[in-house]
Amino acid sequence: MTAFAGSRACSRGQAEAMGQVTVSVNDQTYTLACRDGDESRLAALAAVVDEKARALAARLGQVGEARLMLMVALLLADEVRDLHERGPGAGIESKAIAILERAALRLEGIAAGGRNT
Repeated sequence: MTAFAGSRACSRGQAEAMGQVTVSVNDQTYTLACRDGDESRLAALAAVVDEKARALAARLGQVGEARLMLMVALLLADEVRDLHERGPGAGIESKAIAILERAALRLEGIAAGGRNT
């Protein structure tokens, strides 16, 4: 598991090199510390959170940042629980489906207006 600033692994006082990454979630910019070398992983995770936040905000309108982030956390927790309930092999299938869905959305965006969404 990757250790991020504030996680138990980082807060135990372990002496390890720390990296930094700046991410944007729902038009808010955050600079976060992480284990050196984990910057791209943290950026990718933040992109997932951003995608969920933007989708919810588009559907629900203005609900406040704290409530929006709570709803995103609940959605992600629900997805994690679903994966655990499906069993060990289900994660690979879900990842493949997610990749195909993102590719389809990008292709639709390109077809609609030449944008690389």
